[in-house]
Amino acid sequence: MRKRSADLAKIKPSEITPEDQYLSRRALLAGGIGLAAAQTLGGFARPAIGQSAGPPTALTYARNTAFSVKDAPNSYADISTYNNYYEFGTGKSDPSENAQNFRTRPWNVAVSGEAEVTGNFTLEDIIKPHPLEERVYRLRCVEAWSMVIPWVGFPLRDLLNRFKPTANAKFVEFKTLFDPKQMPGQRTRVLEWPYVEGLRMDEAMHPLALMAIGLYGKWLPNQNGAPLRLIVPWKYGFKGIKAIVGIRFVQRAPRTTWAGSAVNEYGFYANVNPEVDHPRWSQATERRIGANAFGPRQPTLPFNGYAAQVASLYSGMDLRKNF
Repeated sequence: MRKRSADLAKIKPSEITPEDQYLSRRALLAGGIGLAAAQTLGGFARPAIGQSAGPPTALTYARNTAFSVKDAPNSYADISTYNNYYEFGTGKSDPSENAQNFRTRPWNVAVSGEAEVTGNFTLEDIIKPHPLEERVYRLRCVEAWSMVIPWVGFPLRDLLNRFKPTANAKFVEFKTLFDPKQMPGQRTRVLEWPYVEGLRMDEAMHPLALMAIGLYGKWLPNQNGAPLRLIVPWKYGFKGIKAIVGIRFVQRAPRTTWAGSAVNEYGFYANVNPEVDHPRWSQATERRIGANAFGPRQPTLPFNGYAAQVASLYSGMDLRKNF
């Protein structure tokens, strides 16, 4: 955890946004690329020319209370400076230090595989048709720490349905940008690059799965996965692939980065399960990141507290074997 634990210990409680103050910040106004909830497109726009150097600060969104937990969110400082993002370094503070000049405009996403609509699409193509919403989700890291984060984005299934996956699409694969010049961690062999993750189609189509483009009402910081990041709140955080440039519909489970690198430690499903320990530490409890570095240990909840919504996806499966 390097120097970040010491940095967290210096954060004063007064610097963390109180929950009531945060929840009162509604409907931030935005200019820029037309993200008003009422705006839609009949189809995909063609690639834009001369995109702006960067997005506006604020986003226009509606709070989705049906999918938001009641836990108080972590501070923006916690969320944006304590990160796992090996493309920018293996230390928790490395991403915030090394990703500041990462370029997220222009940005393109290649869609391929078992779908009727494929091709290359701009970031605006991907985002523009979707009304944005804010969801406060728990994030559980495989290293047994956790946060509560107010993401802004749109349901993943709404995006995937636009590509009209065929009956042959049983899984969806996501790929991160490969650019060692911008991402210093990719110059090392700590993992196989580019980073790849995947979901079963029914998981990807679950209403909890979110494509995030912001947090705390603002665009995603680079170190948190800008400009497109996957959020699957019932799974360990490494499933939340960042800086997505590829979406591919496939018939078989893709070879994902962590499962491929250490199959005995990181399974394809990666559902939060207190009964399945990591080979080097227990997953039965977790520590919430907070003002005093880490709070007291608390029990880990099955499926990260989302069991009522998602447990049926795995009916009949051996969740110890299919971890």
